[in-house]
Amino acid sequence: MLELIIAATIIVSLFSLVGIVFLSVNEGIMRKILVLLVAFAVGAMMGGALFHLLPEALLQLNAMLVFALLFAGFMLFFVIEKFLHWRHCHEEECEIHGTEHKEKKGKIQPTAYLNLVGDGVHNFFDGVIIATSFMTSVEVGIASTIAISLHEIPQEFGDFAVLVHSGLTPKKALFYNLLTAFTAIIGGILAYFFLSSVTWLAPYMLALAAGGFIYIAAVDLIPELHKERKAQISAVQFAAIILGVALMYYMKVALGG
Repeated sequence: MLELIIAATIIVSLFSLVGIVFLSVNEGIMRKILVLLVAFAVGAMMGGALFHLLPEALLQLNAMLVFALLFAGFMLFFVIEKFLHWRHCHEEECEIHGTEHKEKKGKIQPTAYLNLVGDGVHNFFDGVIIATSFMTSVEVGIASTIAISLHEIPQEFGDFAVLVHSGLTPKKALFYNLLTAFTAIIGGILAYFFLSSVTWLAPYMLALAAGGFIYIAAVDLIPELHKERKAQISAVQFAAIILGVALMYYMKVALGG
């Protein structure tokens, strides 16, 4: 089981290198791709929470307790984002935010360090969620890994933009982003050894994780989709969300029964 957890967290961590695409892809094309990825990530995270994490928690805990933990998880991610100033920024917000803090060429602004610290904490919790999910079942672990991976793609694009606009060179931005991504592996390993001795904590962690998934999808990702006003693109976004939810539902039926 530990091997699966390490492999899953490594896969998620490698998504921190997606910023490489910025070096070769036309900005207009990248924006179009990012819109679809954000929408698909919304569906995958909502589906992962509703079809995988919550049902597993409800099998072992009282429904009132599960939904209380769901709310606690939602608020936990709010606190992390609020007080560490961590934002899953995409497209314009990242660029504007970074530009406002870049005053002198070659000078690294505090924004870069703040982003790296916040991202490291976030990735650590991703590793904890993955470990908890795999220790529940392989099916739940795979579903959580996919949902987190899909969410990592647009987030890492945003993080890369913030770091570059805050004064780091593209190569250094990729390197430091990769370092913070590896905290997911640390979180996964620590959670494995900790939860092995207190397995009763697993359903509580799943309910908390579900709240985090819903927070990210509803608070950080969906507002980005609302920025698009064109009906045709909005329809494509809707389809991408449904596709993400459908994938999670299919995995539940096909793998979990």
